[in-house]
Amino acid sequence: MPDLFHAYLDAIANNWTVWLVTLFVIVAAVIDGFELRVPNRLTYPFIIAGWLYSGYALGWEGLGYSLLGTLVGFLCLVPFWMIGGMGSGDVKMLAGVGAWMFATTTAWAFAITTIVGAIIAIIQVLLSGQWKKHYTQFWMILREIAIIRDPDKLSEMAAERKPTMRLLPYGIPIAIGTIMYFMWTGMYV
Repeated sequence: MPDLFHAYLDAIANNWTVWLVTLFVIVAAVIDGFELRVPNRLTYPFIIAGWLYSGYALGWEGLGYSLLGTLVGFLCLVPFWMIGGMGSGDVKMLAGVGAWMFATTTAWAFAITTIVGAIIAIIQVLLSGQWKKHYTQFWMILREIAIIRDPDKLSEMAAERKPTMRLLPYGIPIAIGTIMYFMWTGMYV
């Protein structure tokens, strides 16, 4: 048993940034689950710390990787925020993952997050017993996006529709997707 404990401590010490990001996404997801928001007091310091650490540990190249990762995380979700489909805290949460884990890991974590988010949304709708309502709303929203194309107008429409919709705190799929990617690629060991 002591050998297993030491192996566990070694894995944390050798991959502490992965464990730190894991802790961050879990805390952000829990807050998002209770408050339907990921606070700036959590996301901004995490992003900046990722930039500072990457610059310190890996020099200008590391800072560049960190900034690119932040941009990738931001760009993956900002279109959904612009049309009112999610909060800005979710966008900054994924940008924080990018600041520490860089672009490729962030893009893959986002891909898994998308699948996890879709599965959770479908389960929510099925459990609500309002499949037809949400199915109709889903196709109406897609049609609006295709026809209107004005992010400000789409965001306004989303705000009006929000009280009638089942909301998904997207920090939860981000956390699950990120952790699943870390596990899948063996980043914890």
